[in-house]
Amino acid sequence: MPYDANLDQNLFSKSWEKEDGKLTVSIYSYNNGPKKLQITRTNKTSEGETRFVKLGRLSKEETQAILPLINEALKQMD
Repeated sequence: MPYDANLDQNLFSKSWEKEDGKLTVSIYSYNNGPKKLQITRTNKTSEGETRFVKLGRLSKEETQAILPLINEALKQMD
């Protein structure tokens, strides 16, 4: 069965922004299945446009900033 975007429900989403991009913590449920946490990173290009980039490693500042968002998301997963 191929992926169908219409079956993917965004149940929670909050972001932490800084001058050159943002990190977003979300909860998704596909086809009413189990709730799953997703963390994404977007950066701004030199032209000011945002683009999705590989999450990779987090700095201490980034980790401290999204921990409260992850804890809030966890409460939504019950």
